[in-house]
This record gives sequence, C-alpha cells and structure tokens, in this order.
Amino acid sequence: MNVKSRARIGAVVGTAALALGALSAPAFANPPAGNFRVLAGVGSDTTQDVMNGLGNAIDNGSLIASYDATGTSPIKTRAVGCEIARPNGSSAGINALRNAVDNKTGCLDFARSSRGVADSSTTDLTWIPFGKDAVTYAVRGDSALPKALTKAQLVNIYTCKTKSLNGVPLTPLLPQSGSGTRSFFLGQLGLTESTFGSCVDDTVQEHNGEALDSAGDIAPYSVAQYIAQGNEIPGVVDRRGAAVLGSLNGVQPQLADGTLNTAFPFNRDIYNVVPTAKVTGADPTMTAAFVGSTSKVCAQTAVIKTYGFGTIANCGDTTLKGES
Repeated sequence: MNVKSRARIGAVVGTAALALGALSAPAFANPPAGNFRVLAGVGSDTTQDVMNGLGNAIDNGSLIASYDATGTSPIKTRAVGCEIARPNGSSAGINALRNAVDNKTGCLDFARSSRGVADSSTTDLTWIPFGKDAVTYAVRGDSALPKALTKAQLVNIYTCKTKSLNGVPLTPLLPQSGSGTRSFFLGQLGLTESTFGSCVDDTVQEHNGEALDSAGDIAPYSVAQYIAQGNEIPGVVDRRGAAVLGSLNGVQPQLADGTLNTAFPFNRDIYNVVPTAKVTGADPTMTAAFVGSTSKVCAQTAVIKTYGFGTIANCGDTTLKGES
C-alpha cells in the first residue's frame, strides 16, 4: 500500500460517514435497533442498497435484514448473541455465511454477492440470481483521460504497460480485497490477483467516486450503483463525486434514458447466496423469500429497477452451487 492509498482510504471513509450521518430519511444501512427480522444477510457493497430496499419493501420490513458492507463493527444480527465483525465485500460475506453454517451459529442466513462461484469443490451453498448489473471504468469528469476505451487498453493500464494517456499519468485503482467487483473486473480483463500490475492501488472501497481524487485515477464501477447513487433514493449515499462512467469497445454503459445497458460487454448477474440445505424444501421461509420467479425478492421488479439493476429471466434459479 502506498502513501496515497492510506490518505485516500481515510478521506473516503470520512466522507461516507458524514454523508450517512446527514441522512434524515429512515435508516436503511442496518435494520433499526432492536429490529432483527427473520433472515439476516451481509456481504457485497454492490447490492447492499438494493437489498436494503427489498428488505423494507417485503412483508412490511419484517423478513429481510441486510447489513451494509461498511460501518461500525461488530454488527448484531440476533436478539441474543450473534455479534460478528462486519464483512466488507462478496467474499467476506460468503465466508461469514460459511462460518455461520459450519459452526451452526444461526447468526446469518444469506450473503450478498456480485460474483459467481469461486470454488466448486462442494455444493454446500447456492447462488440465487435476482438482477443484472454491468461494470465499466470511471474517471474524473474534469480529467483529460479518455471517456472511451477498449478492453485491450484497460488490460494495458492494469498491467502497467500503459502509464499515461492524453499526457496524464495514470493511477489505476482496484476495490478492496474480498470485493466481488474486484474479482469480476479482473476476470473480464483476463487477469488474476497475481497478474495485475504493481502500479495498481488495490485498497479503494468499491463504487466510491470520492476515491478518484486526482486527474489520473481510473477505477472499475458498478453501473447500477452509479445509477442508484444519482436517483436520490433515501438511504443511498451519493458517492459519485466527480466520477463519470466510460464506454467500452464503443458501447455505452447506460441507455439514452439513463437506465442500465444490460448488453454492456462486462455484464453480470447479482446473487443472494444461501445454504443449499435451506432451499431444498427444508426451510419454507427461505424458499419463499429467494427461490423461483415468483419469490418475494423476484416479485419486486420495480424496486430492483429503482436501484439501477436490470431484471432477469432466471431470477430465483437454484442451479448454481459451490463452496465459496
């Protein structure tokens, strides 16, 4: 981690905390104190806001509790016990869910994930898709960096072969370790944790345009998160700052009406990850919430779209299984 990385993280966390504190709308980041609800979930920054919205829309806010990726730690998910460190990112959330299942704590029921299966050695967990997202790159709107790039150019930037564009020295950024967007973006570029370049600052909280604090900064950004942050939704913090989204291979990430372009080259399903044993008929509450196109989550298409995501034909499908 370089010196700039340390300064950047501190500034971003401080800005986010101030913005959260300024909200006068009902708290969406975590269920209200003392309201533990039936199903508790943690994980992805990408889907935290839409799951908060779904949690408040379904069964009058009594069924789903979704705890944000960042904030005070530990979090408490049950009335008795269950104080756990707040997981930040898809992988961290999935690991926390696996721990809860393996140790039979009962503290967590699902994990938010913006990536698919990383380890298919078992079928202990099921990835249930409920929406479509896309990931592009963001740069500052007041920077001379191009707002249109190709995949090949991004690969050269993130392997440090291209060090400047339009006369601007580049500072490529990646989300924090454990981020689903980090693993997805690297995968789309054909890179891994061991092959992206040493010039990359990989400590930035995902989907936070405030982190782009110099002209050469470039970072992956969820298109749905970018849209939601601009939609003035109660509880959603606008973290875009000066960031603007770029096009990739000549394709724009948003349609003319501002909605997500689901045909964008780097597109992905988003998931709620649940214990497989819970969705094979053993837990009717879990099944009703997540499984099938008529599940309580999948039925909330208006909420899903409000938070910037596209709807999908395979919403509620249970065929994707793995260990982590």
